[in-house]
Amino acid sequence: MYIDLAIGLVLAFLFLSLMVSGANEALVRLFGIRSKFLWAYLRDTLDGARGDGRSWVPAKVTDVFARLPFSGADPRPRHEAEPAPPVVEPVPADVAPDAVSVSGPTPADPVPTDPVPTDLASAGPAPATGAAPAGTTSAADAVSVGVPAFTGDPVSAADPAPAPRVDMTERLYERLREIDHPKGARTSISDIPPERFSGAVMELVAAEEGGVEGLLAKLEAIGSPLAGHLRGVWESAQRDLGRFRKGVENWFDGEMERLSGLYRRYVKWVIFVLALALTLVFGMDSLEYGKTLLRDNAYRAGVAAIAGGGGEGLAALREKCAVSGTAEPYDCVTEAFSSPALVKIFDHSLVSVTIPPDGERDPSFNWNGASWWDRLISPGHWPGYLITVVALLFGASFWWDVLRRLTGLRNRRSG
Repeated sequence: MYIDLAIGLVLAFLFLSLMVSGANEALVRLFGIRSKFLWAYLRDTLDGARGDGRSWVPAKVTDVFARLPFSGADPRPRHEAEPAPPVVEPVPADVAPDAVSVSGPTPADPVPTDPVPTDLASAGPAPATGAAPAGTTSAADAVSVGVPAFTGDPVSAADPAPAPRVDMTERLYERLREIDHPKGARTSISDIPPERFSGAVMELVAAEEGGVEGLLAKLEAIGSPLAGHLRGVWESAQRDLGRFRKGVENWFDGEMERLSGLYRRYVKWVIFVLALALTLVFGMDSLEYGKTLLRDNAYRAGVAAIAGGGGEGLAALREKCAVSGTAEPYDCVTEAFSSPALVKIFDHSLVSVTIPPDGERDPSFNWNGASWWDRLISPGHWPGYLITVVALLFGASFWWDVLRRLTGLRNRRSG
């Protein structure tokens, strides 16, 4: 009897867990959460934080439910049906691969200037006697336009312009179009193999005149956080290209493991909310359901005893069928055996379904709003609700494994 009770509870938890997993997967696919989570990490890694300084990856549980699925700032690139361009363009930047700055003369090599007569202040620029050296300002021009003469520091007007804004996430997606498939206006890529990522990085390296050093210099110039990661991998590989590519694979694989752990931690909160909602909607009180299973098993055992010629099951039959409105004991037994406790698991849900045992009538849907609300606000059902929610957090795979152990399916399969 107690084995039957355990199997009945496990079946109920398995069925509800499957419903929770199905609802979670439907939400993930509907809102593209898994793909958004991956590209949010790539945005942080390749381009840095958002314009407001916040991370693209959700930092709080509320971001998982609100900002990531519903925000208008989608981190995913737009889907492109065309394949990747055959020629990889170098990363645009105003910093040369082999130079840190082109700001002009250094303090160690100053450009001499002649004293400026005081009367030139009102006479305008002096006649040109030769072209001024690059990166310097003549004394006369300095007086006329109010710019201080060169004193050994680079002149601000000669400093290089800020590097253009480069979307490295778009450039990475450009090399990954082959593994994308159309699903809306945004990319649907939710998993990038480490080998494919390292291949895309090597394609960007091959496009630079300075190789890895050239790419790193440009990434540093545009302020990409990827520069620091690749710099560490490059130095660890002792500037060997083969070891560098393998190092990029290992680094990206480790990052994906860390990201998967973070994703699972956030998904647990989603599972908890779905489990709580499903438990309350169906009014699944585990303690009450266990009592129903015990009574159902006892009643069936009593009927079986009567059928075998014994009279010890008569009390159970009378208790079950001797109620007001019951015409024939045969009808009562038929109805009870056609509607076991497992079928009645949702009798207390907000909307219940009744399937006639004869099969001639259509199923009927019943609105149980009043009784459902009374059960919901009754403290006596709260412990059973809590047990159900905790049980559903273990997941469908856990309860399926328990069911196989209880029924011996694993042993028969292995034998």
